Amino acid sequence: MEKNGLFNQRIRLRHLHTFVAVAQQGTLGRAAETLNLSQPALSKTLNELEQLTGVRLFDRGRLGAHLTLVGEQFLTHAMKVLDALNTAGQSLNRKEGVNNDIVRIGALPTAALGILPAVIGQFHKQQKDITLQVATMSNPMLLAALKSGEIDLGVGRMSAPELMSGLNYELLFLESLKLVVRPGHPLLQENITFSRVLEWPVVVTPRGTTPRQNAEELLLSQGCKMPAGCIETLSASLSRQLTVDYNYVWFVPSGAVKDDLRVGTLVALPVTTQGTGEPIGILTRIDGNLSPGAQTLLSAIRKTLPE
Repeated sequence: MEKNGLFNQRIRLRHLHTFVAVAQQGTLGRAAETLNLSQPALSKTLNELEQLTGVRLFDRGRLGAHLTLVGEQFLTHAMKVLDALNTAGQSLNRKEGVNNDIVRIGALPTAALGILPAVIGQFHKQQKDITLQVATMSNPMLLAALKSGEIDLGVGRMSAPELMSGLNYELLFLESLKLVVRPGHPLLQENITFSRVLEWPVVVTPRGTTPRQNAEELLLSQGCKMPAGCIETLSASLSRQLTVDYNYVWFVPSGAVKDDLRVGTLVALPVTTQGTGEPIGILTRIDGNLSPGAQTLLSAIRKTLPE
């Protein structure tokens, strides 16, 4: 009780904003830019928070900051607090007589690129007057946002059992890893090997994400490792543009590029990637009552699956 009382007295909103920003951005440098802080000031605030909690919330290294299991659990509570304040602020500015019907969905960046355009098109044929808010985020952020009530439903991955408490998971499809390039890439004129692939610049998601883990396991099975000079980003749109316009090799879940592969905007390298499939599914709260608009969106997701 004494420790909890001390925590309650000393915790500040800046601690929570800093913690969530680092969880979202994946590095202290990017989080500091987002909050308009110096990196030393942000590090000091994060250290204060870890001292208050008495646990390590991030594993910090040269390649970024990744949530620990306890950090992922704390993220849910931090986002509930910040979302409650945001909701309170919005209620003060809400005008009477204005339609406030909103459906909020969170999705992995690759899932958003791969299936949400078709889902949104189908949704708005039936719900023209409902505002649809779409957020792309990492899987830990998605689970926390769902539990906090920041989003109504999500498209993401199953996680550790302790992080799935209070959530439903419905499998949509299995997503495999692809190595894709632009149609005129010089690699397509060669006898392709993984070592030759890695001589070209690579685009991949940051450490701590499932696609990155799958990519590293694939390379390890071939006696290779991820090159030091790769581009790490959670932005599927940036990754796609780099690959379409330049000679990058993009390690990407198949669902994100199904349309590009179908029309020939991108080409999958003929390399074997068996064993790297990952389940993608719908996430909802067990005790959540979905609005009619959210139920329509859920139905649209179920009907719009990658081929």
